[in-house]
Amino acid sequence: MNDVIFVPLKILSKNLNIALVGNPNSGKTSLFNSLTGLNQKVGNFPGVTVDKKTGTTNIAPGFDVTIIDLPGTYSLYPKRADEWVAYKVLLNQDETVKPDMVLLVADASNLKRNLLFCSQIIDLKIPVVVALTMMDLANKKGTQVDIPGLERELGVPIIPINPRKNKGIAPLKKAIELAAEKMQQIPAGDFIDITSIAAAPIAALKKHFVGFSNYRAVHYLINHENFLLDAATQNLIESIEIENKFNPTKTQAEEIMQRYGRIKHIMQQTVVESDPLQKKLLTEKLDNILLHRYWGYIILLTVLFLLFQSVFWVAQYPMDGIEWIFGELGGWLGNNLPEVWWSDLLINGVVAGLSGIVVFIPQIMILFGLITLLEDTGYMARISFLTDKLMRKVGLNGKSVMPMISGFACAVPAIMSARNIENKKERLLTIMVTPLMSCSARLPVYTILIALIIPSKLYFGFLSLQGLVMMGLYLLGTVMALIVAWVLKWFIKSTERSFFILELPVYRGPRWSNALTTMIEKAKIFVFDAGKIIMVISLLLWALSTYGPAKKMQVVTQKYDALVKVKTDNNDKIEQSKLQVRRLTLAAIDTAVLIAEYDSLLNINTAAIAQLEKERKTTLLQSSFAGSLGNFIEPAIRPLGYDWKIGIALITSFAAREVFVGTMATLYSVGEDADSNNSTLRQKMGAAVRPDGTKVYDLATGLSLLIFYVLAMQCMSTLVIVKRETRSWKWPAIQLVYMTGLAYLLSWLVYVLVK
Repeated sequence: MNDVIFVPLKILSKNLNIALVGNPNSGKTSLFNSLTGLNQKVGNFPGVTVDKKTGTTNIAPGFDVTIIDLPGTYSLYPKRADEWVAYKVLLNQDETVKPDMVLLVADASNLKRNLLFCSQIIDLKIPVVVALTMMDLANKKGTQVDIPGLERELGVPIIPINPRKNKGIAPLKKAIELAAEKMQQIPAGDFIDITSIAAAPIAALKKHFVGFSNYRAVHYLINHENFLLDAATQNLIESIEIENKFNPTKTQAEEIMQRYGRIKHIMQQTVVESDPLQKKLLTEKLDNILLHRYWGYIILLTVLFLLFQSVFWVAQYPMDGIEWIFGELGGWLGNNLPEVWWSDLLINGVVAGLSGIVVFIPQIMILFGLITLLEDTGYMARISFLTDKLMRKVGLNGKSVMPMISGFACAVPAIMSARNIENKKERLLTIMVTPLMSCSARLPVYTILIALIIPSKLYFGFLSLQGLVMMGLYLLGTVMALIVAWVLKWFIKSTERSFFILELPVYRGPRWSNALTTMIEKAKIFVFDAGKIIMVISLLLWALSTYGPAKKMQVVTQKYDALVKVKTDNNDKIEQSKLQVRRLTLAAIDTAVLIAEYDSLLNINTAAIAQLEKERKTTLLQSSFAGSLGNFIEPAIRPLGYDWKIGIALITSFAAREVFVGTMATLYSVGEDADSNNSTLRQKMGAAVRPDGTKVYDLATGLSLLIFYVLAMQCMSTLVIVKRETRSWKWPAIQLVYMTGLAYLLSWLVYVLVK
């Protein structure tokens, strides 16, 4: 008998693509992160705003594969946009993704439901490896799984894993390697006899599609209109349906019943389950408290309160240290560099811009680290459940909560995630109000303004007043989102009924390494994505603030040159008088008195010259291109308590909200003398005064500005993504008008009431 030689796929020039699939909350994302680590890329599937996550992993020495993380789905009968993405990839109807193998994640604690999807994948005749997760939870429930027996019944390799603890990953990779080397054959038979349901149309279709499995033929009969097929092929399949009186709904129903019948038999043979009433899981006990009709909401508010307290309390020390470092750096550069244009650019453009970026990294990292821990433990899904009743009263449902919570990070992916909402009206309402949620880009603005106007006080030794104000701003955005949704629901008409079905994941211990990875990644995104915008605008602002119309700048220069010359000439005359006095043979005491008087006059004149130089720089700044723009819009924003510098920041931060801080760092650095370079931005803004001598950032102005940034549409990217999602400029235009109008009105009201 001749030896059979198997040729591993890794030797071929073919790149092995593995589709990672599974039910939602089955541990698929954890496995993807465990396999690929930091070797991940995120994009969008062509034509849809659904995340396309891919990564590479090493299966064996010299054998790397690409993992495509497909959206979670319960079966091969899609209902939502993200489920259609997974479905088309598995049916080879996606032009960009062609999987060679499927890595299916199944939850051992909910095996019956997970085996439905697994059996469907098996019947597509794609090489399959099953990763069995949640074995620890299954054991707690008293469920015992005979894995070898289950492998025999399904005909595919099954590997128990715990990706959260990195257990079972090595055997899983080995199973993938064996499957890739053709040592694990695709099951010859079908999981169920699908031909007993629609024998004639399946046989007719397979005559034209050589190599199709029976089950793939069924899906072509059901969903061919959504596939990448030419008109002739579409007509052919349609004629087969008509000739054989194919009924898609009846076929699907009978198929599901047959599958569950076979699954029930398999579980009787391979799974031992304890009496469900015998043991009450910790998850159920916790849900009795955390989802309580009263205590649940109190606990939710407490969690949010602690979240924002921690953002201020924990981040205070590293932020103070970063501010001190940049202050010292600016002072040292100002004292040691020559007074030329490039040193001014370095100090007031580059260093000032960088300080406006780096100082907020601690808060960004802490906020996202804590949010990741909440997601990891399973509490985030409970927030959706708790708020569904409230959401429905304002025209939304519980599914709107996750996009809105995601809006705390960034409105752009949050709005994209609203595609999971089937009801068009609720989806549109969610899109329209999500930008009111305070995203991370607003955090630097809140931080600098709160530090300016709110004293750093602790109540009962641990309650930070600044943290309370921060939480109040986030709650204000949330409340306004609900109010706006309630108003808009009367104008957006729809007859669709909506349903809210949510699977609550079990509670788990937090993965600290995952939280740390997220913190680092979010900091990198802030520094390299938002940071690039801040630096570009900071450098542009430096140029606009340093230069202006030639004639206008020349008039200012000549005016102050003349004033300074007068004072300088006076100093020269006083110095000459002092020399003459010293030559006189007057009594020593009389000479000392005269010299003291002259020194006093010299000090006065010198102080006057310094004041004139400061006024020169301020006037030059106001006469610059940036100053001219600020002065132009100042009449419109003066009722809110804002000056021309704030006006410039409002304009520049429309590119991205966090640019406000970089703008202020530049404006308050340009025009300052070298001695002030070691001052922090907060100190410079705190010392700013109006022409009448009053502070610019008093309580009324600070609160007005905070309200404005809570409510205003200050992000071009958000408007673009709303247009993309709604396929019309109508809705982003409405969004821009209502948010800007709301921000202006309430900011003016707050300023008037507080002033």
